[in-house]
Amino acid sequence: MSDFTLSEQELNDFHRNGYFGPFDVYEIEEMKARWRRERLRLLDRAHAAYRDGAAESGNTNISNYDRHLDNAFLADHICNPRIVDRVASVLGPKVQCWRSEFFPKYPGDEGTDWHQADTFANASGKPQIVWPGDAEDFGGTLTVWTAFTEANEETGCLQFIPGTHQTMFYDETKRMHYDPDTINAREKEGVRRGFFGYDYRELQIDPDWKPDEGQAVSMVMRPGQAIMFWSTLMHASLPHAGRTEEMRLGFAGRYVPTSVDVYPDTDQIEEYGGSVSLERWGTVIVAGDNDNPNNRVATETTQGHPFTTRVRPGVGRA
Repeated sequence: MSDFTLSEQELNDFHRNGYFGPFDVYEIEEMKARWRRERLRLLDRAHAAYRDGAAESGNTNISNYDRHLDNAFLADHICNPRIVDRVASVLGPKVQCWRSEFFPKYPGDEGTDWHQADTFANASGKPQIVWPGDAEDFGGTLTVWTAFTEANEETGCLQFIPGTHQTMFYDETKRMHYDPDTINAREKEGVRRGFFGYDYRELQIDPDWKPDEGQAVSMVMRPGQAIMFWSTLMHASLPHAGRTEEMRLGFAGRYVPTSVDVYPDTDQIEEYGGSVSLERWGTVIVAGDNDNPNNRVATETTQGHPFTTRVRPGVGRA
């Protein structure tokens, strides 16, 4: 079996820049074929973790969460050794995937604001992940963003500002104001950007500060490629220029050590003008075993042997 663990040099580069990649997870044609098949299967939300609450809220952002809990391909994907080996190189031998999200960008869509996420309290004001006290100098989540379609400067690829993961420029204890009427309606520094109905600038610690966009690097990726980065890294995306009819689609898996508490003292997600119950949610152990009784575990898997059957949502505390 191949080992995709980061080399010492790759790990040093990751710690310096805050990201690693792009790297190949699937061949281009393989990814295109898989997505043609899975996009039809994902229309069936009968077993989706948030099918009822998301429908009631009328919000697509939350309903894009955690489809790995009901889709076999996505379940395999978050456990793929090409991803998990690299994640474990940074996080250690015990790793959980606590969330996944789709990020579609359709022709003409705005780009995403420059932002950082440490506790993911940015929309609700309540931390969604809490690292243990002996790791108080750490924070955030390790995101692996996989391109399911072409991601380039025309279709709205990711952008990073290398090295910015060491300092938080935003205060997530502040609250942003949700206004869906602002979507696709604002320009910032000459670029159409927003944050799914929020304005991430409301969280700036220094209201006069601006990200140094002159240092930005565009993450051009082919279908099947992925990039791994700290959520505390300054990142954004460009608008979809609309010169092609193909949407840009990314799928992000979010990983933390099993010692991190996920959704502590909460039973629902409140974001983007809606809320969904966590009754059917559970974290997935993708490497090692679980050593945290505070987290609800949907399923566990041995690294390199991903689960391929439907998980059992809400099986209780591990």
